[in-house]
Amino acid sequence: AERYARPHMDQGKVATYIPELAKGDATKLGICIRTPDGEEYCQGDCQTEFSIQSISKTITLILALQTAGYDRVFSKVGMEPSGDAFNSMIRLETLTTHPMNPMINAGAIATTSCCIKGCADPFGAFLTLARTLCGRETIRLNKEVFTSEYQAGGRNRAMAYFMQSENLLEWDAEDVVELYFKMCSINVNVRDLAHYGLVLACNGKDPATGKQLVDPWICRIVKTLMMTCGMYDASGEFAVKVGLPAKSGVGGGILASAESRMGLATFAPGLDKRGNSIGGWYALEFLSQNLGLHYFSGQAAE
Repeated sequence: AERYARPHMDQGKVATYIPELAKGDATKLGICIRTPDGEEYCQGDCQTEFSIQSISKTITLILALQTAGYDRVFSKVGMEPSGDAFNSMIRLETLTTHPMNPMINAGAIATTSCCIKGCADPFGAFLTLARTLCGRETIRLNKEVFTSEYQAGGRNRAMAYFMQSENLLEWDAEDVVELYFKMCSINVNVRDLAHYGLVLACNGKDPATGKQLVDPWICRIVKTLMMTCGMYDASGEFAVKVGLPAKSGVGGGILASAESRMGLATFAPGLDKRGNSIGGWYALEFLSQNLGLHYFSGQAAE
């Protein structure tokens, strides 16, 4: 997978709209697979920590569904692919004031507001959930990335204040975006995300302990939205070529889940024009093709 992905990586550029992310090393590539029987396969920069960014939206959605419930969450945000850039706000005013789905920025901000109302310490609850899903208690906030994102977050604030004006947010816009920026700024590595992907693949159960970490109905919703919306406005192409529920982040990570078989994660900070990791995309494409992981390959359920 690494040999397949590396030749394409010089096409990518690290994210610069968040100044701290501009320091990323576009030559890094990490790949990790975890299976239900406890096997782990790692290649490359697997211990390198990076900012989770939009992969956090999946955890935020789980927390919101756990604390606020299905009806409240989906009264604030839709379930449909947007077809627009992840940071676009055009449809908020021209189509519907409700964001199209929880995997774009506007939708994640609306989802975040549900978490605030349902938790006494919403970021503490989010961090605890992230540590549980990733299987590592030392996951923490990257304060430098948070500060950088907070200072450069005008576009996300604009979305939040617009949604507040339409009575979609359940809390003050400034408080919501601050929490959203914190959620996006925790540090993870590919081993963490592969563990999380495995929990999703096992319908919310930790296969090592047998403990149900997330209700199966919530996992079903999250994986479905990952499949249809998780790779920004390239989600359809990714579904055709890779065929796995996945979520990318502009920190260079991609989380993926192969139903009942494995959790997968990649890290390569060089991004394409739509904000997806180029190295990670090609690595997952290689693994999907060679391991028969595509959801419609006929082998995925074996």
